[in-house]
Amino acid sequence: MTPLLDDALKRLDVALGLLEAALSRRLEAERRRGDLETELQLMQDDRARLAVELDGALTRLHRYEAAADDVSRRVRQAIGSIQAVLVQAGQLEPEEG
Repeated sequence: MTPLLDDALKRLDVALGLLEAALSRRLEAERRRGDLETELQLMQDDRARLAVELDGALTRLHRYEAAADDVSRRVRQAIGSIQAVLVQAGQLEPEEG
């Protein structure tokens, strides 16, 4: 081959190598972008699921708090009733105040 043709083939080979490298980088960037979009979607799904679970937990908490308040009120009433009976029976001194 002639030196001119050899030089042209070398330049073509280098250009093809650069093109292949650029294509490889582009494909890798697209793959990573797809991975990030998938990861983002998974995170959004997790967030939605956790929000539903949190709402349920808050609802249960409010029910438990209401039940605890009711039990506390009933216990105070029972204590008051028992104290009143003991005072009437002379087993307990009346409270001041």
